[in-house]
Amino acid sequence: MKGAGGAGDRSSTTGGAAAVDAREKGVLQGRYELGRVLGHGNFGRVHAARDLRTGRSVAVKVLSKDKVVRAGMMEQIKREIAVMKRVSHPNIVELHEVMATRTKIYLALELVRGGELFARIVRAGRVREDVARRYFRQLVSAVGFCHARGVFHRDLKPENLLIDDKGDLKVVDFGLSALAHHARGDGLLHTLCGTPGYAAPEVFRNKGYDGAKADLWSCGVILYVLLAGSLPFPDDNIASMFKKMSRGDYKCPPWLSTDARRLIPRLLDPNPDTRITIAQLVETPWFTRSSVARPPMPIVAAAAEHPADDAATAEKDEPETLNAFHLISLSAGFDLSPLFEGHSSATAREGGGMRFATREPASGVVSRLEEVAARGGGRMRVTKSGARGVRFEGAEGGKGRLAVAADIFCVTPSVLVVDVKKDAGDTLEYRSFCSDELRPALKDIVWGADPQPAAAAVV
Repeated sequence: MKGAGGAGDRSSTTGGAAAVDAREKGVLQGRYELGRVLGHGNFGRVHAARDLRTGRSVAVKVLSKDKVVRAGMMEQIKREIAVMKRVSHPNIVELHEVMATRTKIYLALELVRGGELFARIVRAGRVREDVARRYFRQLVSAVGFCHARGVFHRDLKPENLLIDDKGDLKVVDFGLSALAHHARGDGLLHTLCGTPGYAAPEVFRNKGYDGAKADLWSCGVILYVLLAGSLPFPDDNIASMFKKMSRGDYKCPPWLSTDARRLIPRLLDPNPDTRITIAQLVETPWFTRSSVARPPMPIVAAAAEHPADDAATAEKDEPETLNAFHLISLSAGFDLSPLFEGHSSATAREGGGMRFATREPASGVVSRLEEVAARGGGRMRVTKSGARGVRFEGAEGGKGRLAVAADIFCVTPSVLVVDVKKDAGDTLEYRSFCSDELRPALKDIVWGADPQPAAAAVV
């Protein structure tokens, strides 16, 4: 089952209410008004539709029970629905509702209008490295979320990745997915499945495989395709392709960056035991590199006075004042990161810190941070706010609820340093929040000693 909106059979659950036949005035149980057909699949079609209760646009996937049963796919459809109920994530197509009649199954899914990532690669040949990084981070975020819930996709490929109208990636088609309890006594999965060219070599060996490690291989192939515009192991003969995979017989194009050249072999490692894990992946230089250029930390000697903000100075809870200003002023180009390392907990260092200096008053920084949460569509909410900083808290994630702290320190009356760190939750979700939401929203208040060109926005 694929996510709605792409070319073909794409779509997303809760509920199990009965529905009237779609032919009755084009309305399902007074809930969804069916519109044009978006695509056809083996078992039915996908319609654009409107939720009459909320007015939002959705996609409704209509499946013929008779065709599903004849193909012996009913258990697979049920499993896909069960899996999609487990995985509510910003980068996974959402299943809103499931309905049924005696002859049809209706899946109301999130409507994704941007089409397949595959189509974009075909048009462009390949994508810029910063664009590939953004897509890849979102892919890994979704995959890591699934793995944390015991779900393994097993058919990751560009055709199963959609792009929404905001340019964000959405993983679809969990029809070949497996749950952790599907593993045999050896703890491994044994079903031969996936798409040749993207499936891991151990899947073909018929000796069992780890679903998480196999998904990471597929992610590596997708990254290669994004950066190179072609498959790493192109071959029409599957046996010959398998031999190339098992030997790691591929070449990285000369235009790839050094960090990309170092990362891809760790993803396309034929040995699953030494293949990179998600925890290691999110710490690699290529993955952690900011897609938005950050100005250097400022030299604050002889900083001009900035008018104090009345609201900030009136607060009793003022930013903590640091007494190391004279050390900074003595050294042009002094890196502030070691100076503030003492304020970072072990958890913050593990998750990767984000620090910057600003001449924005404390109240302005707080307002900007609160705006980030407000624009995030409910992904993060502010739990504490004041002149000393802001605390964010997100929805339940792969490793619990994500919590982010942004502490504000005063270096001089006109210069503040903001120290952002992860207090709890998943490191990958934290990095995604900082890279995709926090950095772009704050880039215009990050202060550098020399005028900097405007940073390129994340594509």
